[in-house]
Amino acid sequence: MKVIVDLQACQGYACCMMEAPAVFDLDESAGKAIVLEETPSDELRTQVEAAARVCPARAITVENG
Repeated sequence: MKVIVDLQACQGYACCMMEAPAVFDLDESAGKAIVLEETPSDELRTQVEAAARVCPARAITVENG
């Protein structure tokens, strides 16, 4: 699995951080999400998919691979 954040779309709501704190953080100065684990383990799949689902800006893409 690969996680991608569209920084053009990201509005810095930090919902992703709340759902998957091991994978996402927030760049306070830019006000955008940061992907800490671009290829997280499958054990985090449920959290990552939830983060993508709850993102109000729809800025998170999860690719299988």
